[in-house]
Amino acid sequence: MKNRIKILIIEGDPRIRNVIADSLAAEGHEVVRAETGKTGLKLFSDFRADVLIVDFGLPDMDGLQIVKEARRLSPEIKVIFMSGGNPVDSAAIAMEEGACDCLAKPFSVNKLLLVVKRVIRMRLLEKENASLRKRMGQQHGLGGLIGKSPQILKVYDIIETVSQTDATVLIRGESGTGKELVANEIHALSHRKDAPFIKVNCAALPETLLETELFGHERGAFTGAIKLRKGRFELADGGTLFLDEIGDLPLSVQVKLLRVLQERQFERVGGNQTIFVDVRLICATLKNLKEEIQKGSFREDLYYRLNVVPINLPPLRERREDILLLADYFVKKISRKMGKKVRGISEEAKRLLMGYSFPGNIRELENIIERAIALLKGDVIQPEDFPDEVRAHAGAQAAVCEKIMELKQLSEAVSTFEKEYIQNVLKATKGKKGQAAEILGISRKNLWEKIKGLQIEI
Repeated sequence: MKNRIKILIIEGDPRIRNVIADSLAAEGHEVVRAETGKTGLKLFSDFRADVLIVDFGLPDMDGLQIVKEARRLSPEIKVIFMSGGNPVDSAAIAMEEGACDCLAKPFSVNKLLLVVKRVIRMRLLEKENASLRKRMGQQHGLGGLIGKSPQILKVYDIIETVSQTDATVLIRGESGTGKELVANEIHALSHRKDAPFIKVNCAALPETLLETELFGHERGAFTGAIKLRKGRFELADGGTLFLDEIGDLPLSVQVKLLRVLQERQFERVGGNQTIFVDVRLICATLKNLKEEIQKGSFREDLYYRLNVVPINLPPLRERREDILLLADYFVKKISRKMGKKVRGISEEAKRLLMGYSFPGNIRELENIIERAIALLKGDVIQPEDFPDEVRAHAGAQAAVCEKIMELKQLSEAVSTFEKEYIQNVLKATKGKKGQAAEILGISRKNLWEKIKGLQIEI
C-alpha cells in the first residue's frame, strides 16, 4: 500500500482495542496493540509508530505521560486521544499537548477512520517535506528547479508551505525562468498529487476555442459540436489546473473564470446544467497584470482572486550564483541522454557563462549546453563550443570596459556604459523593446527615452 502507516494503539478495553486494530489493518496499515501504558511504551521504542492512538484513562499510566515519553523518543509522532470522560475537558487537554484530535467514547468506526485518514495525510506530507529538505541540502534543487541563491531558496520555502494548502497561486516570471516547473512541484507535493494535473496554455488557443477548452461544450452547441465534450475544469476535478500565460486570457473568458473561482461551478458552452468542481488553480504569467489592469485588458477583481499566493521567479541574471550549478546539472543530464562522456566545462568557458546576460533565462542556458554537447569533439566544453552571442557578449563587455578606462569624467563614463549596455541588451533581445525593458528593470517608456537621449541606433 502506497500510504501504509505504522500505528500503535494503547487501549485497556480489549473489545475497543481489537475493533480499532482490525479496522485499521483492513485499511492496509501496520498496526500494533497494547493494553497498558508500560507495554505500549516498550512497543513504541521498538516499533516507532507514525500515529499513536491512546486512551486517557489507562489502568497503569496517565495518557498524557505516555504521549510525553513517546514525543521524547519521536517528536514527529501524531497523536489521537480517546476519552470516556467530559469530552470538552478532554479535548482541551489533548489540544494543549499537541494532539491532532480527541474522540469521545463511544464513537463509530467510520468516524475513527476519517480522523485517522486526515492525520495520516498530515504525517505523509511531513515525511515528503522532510525528504524535500534533504534533497535541497544535497543537490541545491527541488524537482527540476536548481539553485542555492537567496532568491531561489525563498521560492523553495513558499512551494513547500503552499503545497500543503489549496490556495490559488500566481507565478510570475520572464519566459524561461521555470514557471511550469514550480507548478509541477506544488502539485507533486500536495495531497492532490495522485489526482489529475491538467495544463492549459492560454496564449496558444484562440478566444473561440479557449472557452470550450476550459469549460467544455454540449452536443449541438455550435457547428461541428457533434458530441458532448468535457472541459479542462471537469477533467481536473479533484486535482490541479495550471493556466499558463493567464495574462492572455480574453475578457469574455475572464468573467466565467471569476465565477468558477467564487462559486466552484459553471455551465458547459451551450448547456444549462450547473457543474460543480473541486479544483486547485495555479496560474502563471510573464506579463505585469497590474499594468494590464490599467490598460483595461485584465479584470481587477479576477487579479485579486488569482494573486492569493504570489511567487515571483527571478531571472537568471539576478541569481548568478546559480548559473554554474545549473550548467553542471544540464551537462550531466544532456550528456547522459546523448550517450556522451563529458567531464565538465573549462574555467574559461565558465567565465563566459558567468558574464553572459541570458535574456532567455534557464531555457537559454539549457539550449547553450545542449548545443555545445551535441557538437563537442573532446570531453570538456570550451569557449569555442558556445554560440556567437555568448562569446560576442564577453568581447563587448571587455570593449566597454576598455572604452570607459580611457575617459576621465565620471558623468561621461556612466553615460558611455549606459549606452553600450542598453545597445548590448537590445542586440541580445533582437530589438524587442518590451523584453529589453524587463531585463534592464525599467519601463518601456523609460527605455524609449534613454534610446532617444543617448542616441542609440536600433
